[in-house]
Amino acid sequence: MTEYTLQELCTKVDLPVRTVRYYVQIGLIEPPTGETRAARYGDAHAQQLDQIRRWSAAGLSLSRIRELLAQPDADALRHDAPVVGVVQVKSHVQIADGIELVIDAARAALTPQMLRELVDGVAKLHAEIRSRHRKPS
Repeated sequence: MTEYTLQELCTKVDLPVRTVRYYVQIGLIEPPTGETRAARYGDAHAQQLDQIRRWSAAGLSLSRIRELLAQPDADALRHDAPVVGVVQVKSHVQIADGIELVIDAARAALTPQMLRELVDGVAKLHAEIRSRHRKPS
């Protein structure tokens, strides 16, 4: 098992120190082993924080994230396996007639800005392909 200081963990999961401390304080993640400067976090902390970050980016509240983490089948949720009865939030974006892009922003770890860039890029690519293959009139 890899051990991380708080700063190393925060760098790994791309979250501020303050946020990780808050998540520990409210019981969203397990406390580290040891205290103060001797505190050490493991791979399980990194995985939980990564999942929390992705769910937050997808718009889930901390209370909903807490519920998901507390479920006995939370490991299945974290590993993206479909679970009966679990609500999944996905964006359906119409690119053109007959073309729909379905995005699970939490699993894809996309921020709203990244999602907009992706959709714009796909729409531009579609327009370019269509224009290259148009029959001359």
